[in-house]
Amino acid sequence: MELSLKSEYAILAMLELANHFDIDQPLQIRQIANQQNIPDRYLEQLLATLKRQGLVKSQRGAKGGYILARDPWEISLLEIIRGIEGYDPIAEKSSKSGNESASLSVIHEVWESAQKAASNVLDGCTLKDLCDRQRQRQISTTMYYI
Repeated sequence: MELSLKSEYAILAMLELANHFDIDQPLQIRQIANQQNIPDRYLEQLLATLKRQGLVKSQRGAKGGYILARDPWEISLLEIIRGIEGYDPIAEKSSKSGNESASLSVIHEVWESAQKAASNVLDGCTLKDLCDRQRQRQISTTMYYI
């Protein structure tokens, strides 16, 4: 279980869009790329994939860009990862044979439990949750000088 760079960049881009959701103005690729340190060309491909998955919408024109297709509290991290990777990398079935040893069988059972737990955590965490956590972290690390 590992978060790919592709999924990480997609989540960062979606987080940036979620942080600007209330403004209701699209963000351009270069704005997202600069804010989250994502290469422009790569971000362009990721956003196209997210658009095909129905997670973002694009607007053309001088004031065009990308916006979330749904509210931030309706989009889970698991949905983003599935959309980008094309499958659920956590819930992939392990290859089991019918005649595996008892030792191997218990190892596979524990691994499947771990995968289900990870999947449940990612499915239960929304973009809004990430935005809230990010704001809390920024508040706690801000120093005030008098």
